Amino acid sequence: MIAERLANRAAALEAERVPYVQAVVVRAARPASVQVGATALVHSDGTIEGFVGGHCAEPSVRLHALRVLETGEPLLLRIEPGAGDQAAIDGAVTVHNPCISGGALEIFLEPHLPKPRLRVTGDTPIATALADLGRGLGFHVAAGGDTTADDAAVVVASHGRDEEQTLAGALEAGVPYVGLVASRTRGAAVIEALEAEDRERIHTPAGLDIGARTPEEIALSILAEIVATRRHQVVPPPPVAHHHHHCHE
Repeated sequence: MIAERLANRAAALEAERVPYVQAVVVRAARPASVQVGATALVHSDGTIEGFVGGHCAEPSVRLHALRVLETGEPLLLRIEPGAGDQAAIDGAVTVHNPCISGGALEIFLEPHLPKPRLRVTGDTPIATALADLGRGLGFHVAAGGDTTADDAAVVVASHGRDEEQTLAGALEAGVPYVGLVASRTRGAAVIEALEAEDRERIHTPAGLDIGARTPEEIALSILAEIVATRRHQVVPPPPVAHHHHHCHE
């Protein structure tokens, strides 16, 4: 059964953290060659698995599915006979294709992007709070392990265990946010011990200055800094001479 095969394929892609777009026919005017409910998966290389219209519809589905992958926003694609395309309005776009023989189609394109991965090193109360709050914010939380370029953020909250190695690995992998939970004095010492040229990218003490004291509050401040970084706001590490709210060794 095609639907079951595609469902299993989609589940495998989710498990492998591979982005894709699910295309579903929600309207098919006669004499369209496809039925409502027909589904396909569109990969980031433009490959289409499944059938949501013949060779006349596929180029439009492929083009707009790739745009959906870029924006992360779903889109209703209307394909109608004729010539001339229209701009996207309120989450829908209409394209005209003279190849289509009278059967207008409406196809819903839904992006499936892997959750951003937050890698937390350590078994401290702050690390536990980070994992709990991070999941609530939609992060895929990984406890320790090897850092990869697919990580959105790496936070070291191990209080002295394997800090330099983990931080250096995160910098080498190009992770967008690298944080170290430490006092200002110890954090500066750890950074100075690193040989990485971009060690100034490390946020230590990790987190925005919100007056945090408890593990949960500190985790909140760190996640706020991660979100700000992911939203392309410049949040530089606080200057060494400035008083900061984290005093954890």
